[in-house]
Amino acid sequence: MNDPFHRPEKQPLYAAVRDAVLERIGSGLLAPGDMLPSEFALADEFQVSQGTVRKALDDLAARNLVVRRQGKGTFVAAHTPERALFHFFHIVADDGARELPTKSRVLSCRRRRPDREEAAALHLARADRVVEIRRIREMDGKAAITETVCVPAQWFPDLDKRAIEEVPNELYQMYEERYGITVHRASEKLRAVSASSENADQLGIKPGSPLLEISRVAETLDGRPVELRRSRCLTDGRHYQSVIV
Repeated sequence: MNDPFHRPEKQPLYAAVRDAVLERIGSGLLAPGDMLPSEFALADEFQVSQGTVRKALDDLAARNLVVRRQGKGTFVAAHTPERALFHFFHIVADDGARELPTKSRVLSCRRRRPDREEAAALHLARADRVVEIRRIREMDGKAAITETVCVPAQWFPDLDKRAIEEVPNELYQMYEERYGITVHRASEKLRAVSASSENADQLGIKPGSPLLEISRVAETLDGRPVELRRSRCLTDGRHYQSVIV
């Protein structure tokens, strides 16, 4: 049988099918929300068994890249507030209840040159430009997070020209729907910091109060860094939760 994948030696066949589907998602050929061809159609196209296709799709589903819907088919995963809650936001109440910031207030949205940390994290030259969003996010009706978000201006060409009121609370959904950029994974660094005078004014606390700082780099399917997000969070009654499997 001819190998339609030109896969590396010893790569399992299901992995080659998975990577071929993944390439279509990453290239935009399959967009968020699109339904994939049936297992039978994919098996016929790739000249493999339906069991091999099923294993490949199960792997993609385990990575939250596709969604299997009983009786309907398999769909490319799309960002929703609920998905952001369970996959990208890890601040939870001390009783374990999960909550997503319900509201955000954008302070500014502007284009500027990146600082050293931003240039390194986003693989930019110092002469490049980023779009910076500064905002305050609320939880349980109170200011809880002060946040600075930086994205490469070349991938978000008109973001800084839009009215502040147009910047939604859930940014990843906007990245996907407006700019065709899907955030697949993120890495985070945490440290304890003291609230600056600005932080104190924004969060209604005393300067020097303890805050949790989360620095996150978000990446696309092909590993391209598209966002550096620096959040300073109040943790009274809340904590950061990471599940290791």
